[in-house]
Amino acid sequence: MAIIRRSQWGAPATSPASYIGSTRGVKVHYLGTAYSSRPHAECAAYVRQIRASHLANKTENYVDIAYNFLVCEHGDVFEGRGAHKRTGANGTAALNTQDYAVCALLGSSGLTKPTEAMLHGLRDAIEELRANGRAGSWVGGHKDGHPTSCPGDALYDWVQRGAPRPATAAEPKPTPGPKPSVDLSKLVAAAKADPPKRGTPVSYYGTKTVESALVAEGLLARDVADGHYGTATVRAYAAWQRKCGYKGADADGIPGPESLKKLATKRGFTITP
Repeated sequence: MAIIRRSQWGAPATSPASYIGSTRGVKVHYLGTAYSSRPHAECAAYVRQIRASHLANKTENYVDIAYNFLVCEHGDVFEGRGAHKRTGANGTAALNTQDYAVCALLGSSGLTKPTEAMLHGLRDAIEELRANGRAGSWVGGHKDGHPTSCPGDALYDWVQRGAPRPATAAEPKPTPGPKPSVDLSKLVAAAKADPPKRGTPVSYYGTKTVESALVAEGLLARDVADGHYGTATVRAYAAWQRKCGYKGADADGIPGPESLKKLATKRGFTITP
């Protein structure tokens, strides 16, 4: 699961919304306005735009972005108000206390059907609220108990089916061959020097091997696995380090021999010093 925390996408680290101990469950929302598919690099700016529009809404008098989490078409989960924070999106004070709110960056026109990555991200957000926000097992749409068309037909159909993860088609077995090799020293140099520079020559081709492994782990969106060890790859590798048990400065996104060895063993490549 890739959760982009508030401070990472440009909001204050903690939401000022009131505390809530637990909920019946989670309501799924969509934007309800026109929305166009966009590169992943532009998703954080759009979430900032949503927050700014909510704070400017004097009728609703929002104290923050209304949703607890938001999910982009690439599958990343953006922390809105977060867990244990009362939502402002469900329509009434009672409904806002009853359930959390998770919003898909999906429109009433333009991009209207959720991608598989988005459905995985929505499921990740629901499970995060259950694990760390004491959300109950109920999952519904914004329209359940409130007069609205949200979250749209395509997304509501998924909700009514129990909000399942997409089925993964069986992949053909690869033809045996030599395993790719990653030079640790060159990878570290790329991690310390590469800016996000999509479309330009890569500094070290082994970075792509590591990014592919991080995609397989569900820690990096496939569309940013471009061979550059930019900020998205740093965040994804830091998540892998935390998954390996590292904390604090030891999970800084710069590869070390032990964490890289574990990734190589699990994902089928070799490393050289």
